[in-house]
Amino acid sequence: MSDDGHQHTERVPSRQRRRFPGISSRAYEHPADRSALVALRKLSGFDTVFKALSGLLPERSLRLLFLSDSVRVSERQFSHLHDMLRDACYILDLEKVPPMYVTQDPQPNAMCIGLDEPIIVVSTGLVELLDEEEMRAVVGHEVGHALSGHSVYRTILLFLTSLALRVAWIPLGNLAIMAIVTALREWFRKSELSADRAGLLVGQDVKASMRGLMKIAGGNHLHEMNVDAFLEQAEEYDSGGDLRDSVLKILNVLPRSHPFTTVRAAELKKWAESRDFQRIMDGHYPRRSEDKDTSVSDSFRESAASYASDVKDSKDPLMKLVTDLAGGAGDLGGRVRRGFDGFRSAPPAQGDAPDGDEK
Repeated sequence: MSDDGHQHTERVPSRQRRRFPGISSRAYEHPADRSALVALRKLSGFDTVFKALSGLLPERSLRLLFLSDSVRVSERQFSHLHDMLRDACYILDLEKVPPMYVTQDPQPNAMCIGLDEPIIVVSTGLVELLDEEEMRAVVGHEVGHALSGHSVYRTILLFLTSLALRVAWIPLGNLAIMAIVTALREWFRKSELSADRAGLLVGQDVKASMRGLMKIAGGNHLHEMNVDAFLEQAEEYDSGGDLRDSVLKILNVLPRSHPFTTVRAAELKKWAESRDFQRIMDGHYPRRSEDKDTSVSDSFRESAASYASDVKDSKDPLMKLVTDLAGGAGDLGGRVRRGFDGFRSAPPAQGDAPDGDEK
C-alpha cells in the first residue's frame, strides 16, 4: 500500500473499502462538535486538568465493573466483533485498539467512555439486532468517538448527571450543574452526528448505516420497514405542526444525549451525498499532523455558519419565525398568536388571517 492516502483499500467479502491514513477527526466532525473540540485542544493545561479530574471520577470503578461483569471482546470471545474493531481502527488509522466489552442488556445500545483510555461497550440487545455490516457501522461509530476524544466528555457528562442527582437538595447547586449538563448534552448530540459519519467511513455502505438506524428505532422487522418512508418521517418531523410543536420538540430533545433516530438518518444521508464526503473518499482530508495549526476562530465561524444554515433551511415553524425576524418580516405578532392558538380556549381574533396565508 502507498502512503499518499489515495490507494489504500482493504479486501473484505464481496467489496473493497478505502483506508484513511493519518486522518484527523476534523474530517468527519459536525461543525458544532469540531469547534468545541478544537477550542478545548488549544486550551492550555487542558490535559492536566482532566487528568486531575480523573481522580474524582468513577472511571477505575467502571473499568473494573466491565472487566468483572461483562465479556471482553478478543480473538477467543466475540471474535467477529474483535475483527470488526481491529478493522475499524485500521480504516481510521487509530494506532491503539481500545478494549471492547459486550454487556448483558436487552436494550440496543453502545457507548465509548473513559478519560485516560477509551472503552467501547456494546449491549447484547444491539449485537443480536444488527447484521454484520450494520454492526460494522456501529463499531466504526464508536471508534470515531475514540478518535475524536469524545469519551472524555461523555465520562464527564455521566459524572455530572450523577452529581446533579446527589446535590438536588442544595439551593441553586442543582441548577448550576444542570445548566452545564444541558450544554454538554447539546454538544454531545452533535458529536453523535460526527460519530455516525465515522461509522459510514468505516463501513462505506450507507444502506447498512440506514438499516441499522431503522432497526434501533423499530426493531428487527426490516421486511416491514422502508428507508424512504423512514426518511419521510424526518421530513415530517422537521416541517410539521405549529409553534406549539416546535416548543415540544425542544422540550423532548433537551434531556436526550442522542438526536432522534430519524433525524440522524436524514443528517447522515445528507452528508453521504455531500462534496465533503466525496473528497474524503477521494483521499483529500485534513491530517492529524495539521491539528495543532487549526484556527479556533475559523472553527467557531464554521460552527456559527452551520447553525445559521440549519435555521435558514429548516422548515420548522419556530425556525422559520426566527428567520423572518432576522429578515424583518411583517405581521410577526399575528403569526405568533396563531402559532400558539391551541394553548388557549378562546377562538382566534377575527382580524387574524387564516393559516393558509402564512408563508
